[in-house]
Amino acid sequence: MTSLPKVNELGFFEIRLESIGGLGANLAGKMLAEAGVSGSGLNGVSFSSYGSEKKGSPVKAHIRFCHLDTPIRDTTPVERPHVVGVFHESLSKTVNVISGMYEDSMVLVNSSKTPEELKEKMNLIGGTIAVVDATAIALEEKNRVNMAMLGALFRLCPFLDAEKMKGVIRKSLESKYPTAVQPALNTFERGYNQVQFQTFAIPEGSSMPEFKRWDTPVLGYETQPMGGMITNPGNSILKDLSISRSGMMPAFEEEKCIHCAACDTVCPDFCFVWDEKPDKKGRPQLFLQGIDYQYCKGCLKCIKACPTDALSSYRETDGYADEHRVAHAFRLVDQLVVR
Repeated sequence: MTSLPKVNELGFFEIRLESIGGLGANLAGKMLAEAGVSGSGLNGVSFSSYGSEKKGSPVKAHIRFCHLDTPIRDTTPVERPHVVGVFHESLSKTVNVISGMYEDSMVLVNSSKTPEELKEKMNLIGGTIAVVDATAIALEEKNRVNMAMLGALFRLCPFLDAEKMKGVIRKSLESKYPTAVQPALNTFERGYNQVQFQTFAIPEGSSMPEFKRWDTPVLGYETQPMGGMITNPGNSILKDLSISRSGMMPAFEEEKCIHCAACDTVCPDFCFVWDEKPDKKGRPQLFLQGIDYQYCKGCLKCIKACPTDALSSYRETDGYADEHRVAHAFRLVDQLVVR
């Protein structure tokens, strides 16, 4: 019988996948559970939690494994994971992806950064960080990020049979998408082989953050501000859609632009920044200044609409959006008129 490396007080080995809609974390969780049940002889369950169920929204997939003599009657979210799979590195900007980790938990991140850089970015005190550039692998193999992440997850979970997983991939895809089977297998294999690990010891005198339940309200009758004031109102100006990009983004070349506004017409998120200037004949005209990447979710509709190739598809690299961002200058109050 397959032996689990560790279990919690209820007898479960728990995995949580942090992702955004469109990267396939829900399917990855189901396939991971199926491989554990049919291939390793374990009890297993997989379920997901969604936000608004649209592409780019945060998604969590929860997987539990246990031995056959332990029944699973728990379908609550995984709060104390032994393994965390982060399908989108930028999620750590708005979501506490390492919430509830144990001292010996493992974090798998889809990134091109080094484990040391990710440890600092995610404020991780200790544990094992595994890194695989799943987005690059998926683009090269013309497949999806979830297959590369699944391959890496099987390296983190040696009790799972990678060959059995390949059979699950074939069964899931060959009936409807037969041409996608081999690219998916190649992507899985590369994720399995290219993942890198590094373990960080907890500094002396330090400890992991105290665990807090996910459903503990931040503001309640004891913690709300005086008068019930809303200290961080949500609106379209404050929103940050950068975590919704899944690897590709538009790049702007001003010299090719004819300022036709075809890009702005198809853009769903008010990304393009314009300024009124005189044209060659001195008439006022709006000229495109650039892209405010804070609001760009990488849908790439603007690239298809651009008639002059002033917008092109670009593989997002760390820091590019910050360096090339043209911020909106919102004039919320132009002048105060006293009557």
